Amino acid sequence: MTQGDILTICKDSVTTALMIAAPFLVLSLIIGLVISVLQAATQIHEQTITFVPKILSVALILIFLGSWIMNMMIGFTEKIFIYISNLA
Repeated sequence: MTQGDILTICKDSVTTALMIAAPFLVLSLIIGLVISVLQAATQIHEQTITFVPKILSVALILIFLGSWIMNMMIGFTEKIFIYISNLA
């Protein structure tokens, strides 16, 4: 295994992790920003108000994008197994 192969595996792992985490992070960021603006406008400064919408958004992402996330993880795992089988 060369350094190029190792760098390719590292690049693929980081890319896969970012692709899987991006929908959760982006939606949580948007929801947090909207709720923060509403809290600033209404002067309600309760920290726990953001938890329920964020938890619901994560559940909705899992419902709608769960199969895509699983396919991404399966594809990456298959690539890793192909790399391992080519080592021998």
